[in-house]
Amino acid sequence: MGSELLSLILFIASVSLYTWKAGRNKLWFTAILLFLGLYIILNASLLASNYFTGEGINDAVLYTITSSLSGAGVSKYILPAIGLIVALVALFVFLSWILRLRKGHRASQIYSLLAVILALASIKTTPAYQQVSSLIKSQIGRGNSDFSAHYKVPGTQMRGSKPNLVYIYAESLERTYFDEKAFPDLAPELNNIRKKSTDFSNTMQLPGTEYTIAGMVASQCGIPLFAPFDGNASSSLSTFYPQNVCLGDILKASGYQNYFYQGASLSFAGKDLFLSSHGFDHLYGFNELKRVVKDPNYRNDWGWYDDTLLDVVFDKYVELAKQNQPFSLFALTVDTHHPDGFISRSCQRKTYPYQGKPNKSFAAVACSQEHIAKLIERIRATPWFKNTIIVVSSDHLAMNNTAFQYLNQHDRNDLFFMVRGDQTDGKTIPVKRSTLDNGATVLDAMGGDNFIGLGRSSLSSTSLATTYLNIKDKINEWKPDVIKLWNFPKAISDYTIDTDKNTFSFSGVPFKLPLLLSVKPNKIEPKFDVYLAAPLKEQLAKFEPDEKFVWIDRCYKMGAVWDDTLELNPNLCVADGTLNATPEIVQVKPGVTRGEVKFRRVGGNSDERYQQAVTRLRVVDDDLKYTSDTLLFGLPGLPKQVLKVTGLSYIEPWGGRWSDANLLPAVNIEYLAPLPAEFDLVLTARAFAANSQRPFTIKVGSEAQQVALSEHDSEVKVHFANPSRARVITLLPPSPIETTEGAIDGFAARRLGIGLVSLKVITPQ
Repeated sequence: MGSELLSLILFIASVSLYTWKAGRNKLWFTAILLFLGLYIILNASLLASNYFTGEGINDAVLYTITSSLSGAGVSKYILPAIGLIVALVALFVFLSWILRLRKGHRASQIYSLLAVILALASIKTTPAYQQVSSLIKSQIGRGNSDFSAHYKVPGTQMRGSKPNLVYIYAESLERTYFDEKAFPDLAPELNNIRKKSTDFSNTMQLPGTEYTIAGMVASQCGIPLFAPFDGNASSSLSTFYPQNVCLGDILKASGYQNYFYQGASLSFAGKDLFLSSHGFDHLYGFNELKRVVKDPNYRNDWGWYDDTLLDVVFDKYVELAKQNQPFSLFALTVDTHHPDGFISRSCQRKTYPYQGKPNKSFAAVACSQEHIAKLIERIRATPWFKNTIIVVSSDHLAMNNTAFQYLNQHDRNDLFFMVRGDQTDGKTIPVKRSTLDNGATVLDAMGGDNFIGLGRSSLSSTSLATTYLNIKDKINEWKPDVIKLWNFPKAISDYTIDTDKNTFSFSGVPFKLPLLLSVKPNKIEPKFDVYLAAPLKEQLAKFEPDEKFVWIDRCYKMGAVWDDTLELNPNLCVADGTLNATPEIVQVKPGVTRGEVKFRRVGGNSDERYQQAVTRLRVVDDDLKYTSDTLLFGLPGLPKQVLKVTGLSYIEPWGGRWSDANLLPAVNIEYLAPLPAEFDLVLTARAFAANSQRPFTIKVGSEAQQVALSEHDSEVKVHFANPSRARVITLLPPSPIETTEGAIDGFAARRLGIGLVSLKVITPQ
């Protein structure tokens, strides 16, 4: 709080000094506005990050904004985000106005310099700057040589009876909630089970383990999730920590079938990639469970409620147990997700007042723990429980939810306990440990080694959290060593592209497409095109003039920058070079293609080429114009003769776009010039689900025609008389259907009607 106050005082002093003493000068005004603006942006970033994590700008923020957000329940954050943006704009306008308040005042170099120094001091002392600096230093540091002395690779075979494993990741369900003095009768059902279990009561959270995918990696691989600083989006990789041996790998090698269930989309933050890379062959998320759930309309912002999910998990447990083959069954709940959780309809208690007021986060905890306890009791009642180990674990500590301020009044630890079918007595193990130790502890209990990575079994070994009193600092020192485990190449020459697998491989490492590589001496930084991240061409526009790059993407994207002959080409191309010269562009054939990056510069280097390339790269897709008599809905942008198109969703993998009645009830295509008085309209399109073979309306001016489409692409030709020379073609779907199919976030419903591939206006000869 002291540094925050000091920083704010320095900021106010800088503004006041410049406004009332420094006077007007464009150079000084630009400098002071830049530094004060940076102060505002840093603190706004801290505020926004703290809204999610409760811990400011940390690795969770870095990983999430550079990873796939597909499947994220973002709807609860839209209004706060809009509010923050509006507030920032208003604050910048106000700051610019107040700094120029005394325009007629004579400029003072000394006061201007002093004001700038105070602005810089306000930046240096703000906690936001300190957190960002610490994050950057931890990413680019050289690492500590004793990492290899502590990182241990376990064997892949287990001994003994090979008990079945049920592992429940309880979203944000930290052990603090189970403090009956602090939160009486909050979790009675699960608390009673915990008291009769092997309970590890002192499980701390370390850097790089403080969000869901990071908590999963920590618990299964014994390492924190540290990603390369710039642009690592794990969902666009083809492997996840490929060198590590994790719990799932050991289970699979020992004959186990590994299953994972969750109610949200698997693609969010690359969970599907992590699990499939480490022994899990059976993954079920929101989309995969659509055909299994009893009520497909019963869902929350993230996906299926916990009662729905855990009923499915129990059914799968019974099915697998009957086969008398070893299995593991992992599940991740979601109802206790911040900011305030979700209350399922089957809960006995739907409210939990705290300090005389209802609290949604506490209510969600009370509700979700009922379902977890119910699942455990149902498993315990089966004849197969005697050969089963059930683990209940936090994925991470609760983030900034509506109970956060009350949790922070107590010592906080993660939840981790084991219920064993071959044990009846409960036991509390209070040794200091971390979530890195969870996988090793489970492996030890199942008959395997007592270590995984940096994790140690709390049943028979000593945690590094006990060995090092400064374990959090030690983990940050090891961050560069952990990042090396991604095994990213440092140079590129030969490469292989597989269009069927949609991968680009070099130096033995495959990446998903599209892909942009920044190639520097002894370092390659991959950059990915994922949901909510900047498009690759926008990222490329920020490269230095002579910075080498390799860009693998659709040819038309490169054609819009360097080669007009490619502007309608939907195939893959590889471009390599620098922005201050024309890069070499090679079209990729279907199947497996092998090539070589040579960085040959075409036409020499020039600042003019660089400026032209950057200008074109910065043109957003919607503003692109191409030369064609046909509107191609699978391409970004529009033909030069079309002014705008409304009512359509985004480009689909099948090469077109769906109409979405949630945007507009009809699709409108407006031309720059009046359409001919008489013309044929040729449309290639498809219908969605029940819209198939039902007539939909095409309207031009006062004339309307009806045609029908099948579920597959087909071409229809319609003749129009247009005496009024209307400029708009309207397509009205017969019956838009609400669906989550193909939705970016896995559950945000669209109302789809017809899918448009191409449209052409032909004037009769």
